[in-house]
Amino acid sequence: MTEQQVLSVLVEDKPGVLARISSLFARRGFNIHSLAVGPTAEPGLSRMTIVVEAPKLEQVKKQLHKLVNVVKITELDDRSSIEREIMLVRVRATAKQRSEVLQLATVFKGTPVDVGVDSITFMVTGTPTKLNDLLELIRPFGLMDLVKSGRIAMRREPKARKLRAVG
Repeated sequence: MTEQQVLSVLVEDKPGVLARISSLFARRGFNIHSLAVGPTAEPGLSRMTIVVEAPKLEQVKKQLHKLVNVVKITELDDRSSIEREIMLVRVRATAKQRSEVLQLATVFKGTPVDVGVDSITFMVTGTPTKLNDLLELIRPFGLMDLVKSGRIAMRREPKARKLRAVG
């Protein structure tokens, strides 16, 4: 299995850009695991966060650069970037199980957003690993429904400035 890669692609906010980019991946047989698009601080530009399994990522990046509406492409890794997802998950919870399910979700900073007769729905944000860990722990109660936003990511700021010798 090929490792998942994360690309941050700055694009002009124009009709058809998303379709052209996603079809580029499809034509090359690469599976997009997650794709999130949203506005940036600069009007007229959007950022796409694309999580993909692509053994020849350099080839894909070169093809992306050729697309007229692509401004910048950045390959991100978990050491130099911040990654988050949001998840809504509905869990079976009888009256007896309710406090246990609530306690478990609280450990993962889950917030109850809906309570039904036999279920609780939580909103949880965090790294993909954190969300998967929560899913594994609540699965025995019974997952009733699940939706994830897809990953968003950005490069971390350096923690220290490099000083130049003056001389």
